[in-house]
Amino acid sequence: MRVLLIGANGFLGRYVADRLLADPAVQLTALGRGDDADVRFDLSSGSPGALTRFLDAVHPGVVINCAGATRGGARELTRHNTVAVATVCEALRRSSCGARLVQIGCGAEYGPSQPGSCTAEDATPRPGGPYGVSKLAGTELVLGSGLDAVVLRVFSPAGPGTPAGSPLGRLAEAMRRAMQSGDGELKVGGLGIQRDFIDVRDVARAVHAASLSAAQGVINIGSGRAVRLRDAAAVLARVAGYGGALHELDVPPGIVRPSIGHPRSEPEHTAPAAHPYPDGCGSWQQADVRTARDRLGWRPRIHLEESLADIWMEAACRI
Repeated sequence: MRVLLIGANGFLGRYVADRLLADPAVQLTALGRGDDADVRFDLSSGSPGALTRFLDAVHPGVVINCAGATRGGARELTRHNTVAVATVCEALRRSSCGARLVQIGCGAEYGPSQPGSCTAEDATPRPGGPYGVSKLAGTELVLGSGLDAVVLRVFSPAGPGTPAGSPLGRLAEAMRRAMQSGDGELKVGGLGIQRDFIDVRDVARAVHAASLSAAQGVINIGSGRAVRLRDAAAVLARVAGYGGALHELDVPPGIVRPSIGHPRSEPEHTAPAAHPYPDGCGSWQQADVRTARDRLGWRPRIHLEESLADIWMEAACRI
């Protein structure tokens, strides 16, 4: 099976590439903006016609789009998460390859949900920020394209390579700084939020399964369990051997701090924000993952403690 992977150098893309390369039946070609891609192509500025010509030459059976942006202003997010998807869809419509499209979406497309609820694929998306809006627009383009396509809505990915700007990445870095300075107290913001964390290697397994399946539409990829960030912080402290005290920052409504944690020796600063939860998902998010089980034969395998241990191993290397 010939697979074209777009965004192989990203957090998710690297593990998807590893998973596909481990399958002897897959012939993988990586397309991206980096020098180490098999083919260099920028989806946000390249033309559908140029991509169509490449598709006709390579003739993949499956195209997996892991490319996108998680940070930046509305214009940048739109370019990388919406315009880029439009380019892929248009190129596939023009191409004679007839490839199946596996698009990586995100749980932020749903926006805030009621505490205690489990979000299924038929929930009405109401993204609470520009990132979720840009990703939802990309999903709608895929669903309306008429292609053989599936969108995997990945909730909160974690594990080795977790971006430093994510909640768990910021938490690990703050703990590393506290341990390095010998600080016995760590002040952390947002400990009350609850998210559905899923290991990036389990996400790669889901992408692999989706590429082999005939499933279409939207499929949630998560653990099916919301975890309070305070509990994740406690596990991370145990894994790291940090014996200090964890205290939640007292932040007024509508105010967020520039990072998730500060050693007590640092001055405390607050910065205004448009939304108290930067991902736009409110205080709670939990995926209903029954569709992934029924249509992909997929279940998560890696527990959050293992994901956190791997996150800490990378942070500890910087001590």
